[in-house]
Amino acid sequence: MRHYIVLDLEWNQSPMGKDSSADRLPFEIIEIGAVKLNSSLQIVSEFRRLIRPRVYREMHFIISEVTHMSIEELNQEGTSFMNAMKEFLEWCGTDYSLCTWGPMDLTELQRNIVYHGMEIPFGWPLLYYDVQKIYALVKGQGQRESLDRAVEELGLAEERPFHRALDDAYYTGRVMGAMDFYSMVEYVSVDYYRVPETEEEEIYLEFPSYAKYVSRQFEYREQVMEERRMTDMVCYKCRRMLRKKIRWFSASQKFYFCLAICPEHGLFKGKIRIKKTEDGQVYAVKTVKQVDEEGARAVEIKKEETKKKRSERSKGKRR
Repeated sequence: MRHYIVLDLEWNQSPMGKDSSADRLPFEIIEIGAVKLNSSLQIVSEFRRLIRPRVYREMHFIISEVTHMSIEELNQEGTSFMNAMKEFLEWCGTDYSLCTWGPMDLTELQRNIVYHGMEIPFGWPLLYYDVQKIYALVKGQGQRESLDRAVEELGLAEERPFHRALDDAYYTGRVMGAMDFYSMVEYVSVDYYRVPETEEEEIYLEFPSYAKYVSRQFEYREQVMEERRMTDMVCYKCRRMLRKKIRWFSASQKFYFCLAICPEHGLFKGKIRIKKTEDGQVYAVKTVKQVDEEGARAVEIKKEETKKKRSERSKGKRR
């Protein structure tokens, strides 16, 4: 029977700042916590391992303040990352879906796996449930809440402290069981640590209220916007190619927006976000979402503001 693995991680980082971080390992995992939920979203098992640090052997002061962990505790009670992962995967079993609160944990888990010379054990693309996002969808709002705020809003008993891996996984599992999780179960998230390398590997996902497309890797940002698959706007409800009411415009070096219209289903907002890979190349995530007149007006305002800022910068250069 399929079950849900709710995962949470704690990690340490260089106490000397970003410039002193190890190459390809800005965050070293020091604790793995997880709970296993059955199909009724009841917690049936728990997992916790402390991990002896190998890279950052001094605790960053903020991490120490938040988690109340020490290097001495990790050295005395922790195991190696490789051993902790082996035990974690054995505990998970074979038929499960991964769940996290927020989008970072699985990316950092895979980054640590690769750093330690292990093979990534998860399928690709790695689809999972971002419970923080789903909680916002169930509430019908765009703003994401903190885990402790969600626990408070749902009236759940605060039986444990926050900001330790197992405890936060426990509360995330409790939130899943208390909210109407299955009403939004279609809204899986995709992890971007491993990005498509070829056109055949590109990812296209459809949800009730939007569609998502993840491109392959490119050397330059300009190459992304030369791709028709990226700039075309297609109605995910009827598959019709859409006429653009506002053509793609750049609001920054990372974001592009457009507005298109379907004669049957109305207005659609397009959003492209340019992201960097581990190797310094670029790829893009495009979302197409149906919007009302207010949402369409927001795109128009963004374009007007972008045009105004460019005009002001141009005037400043001529002075």
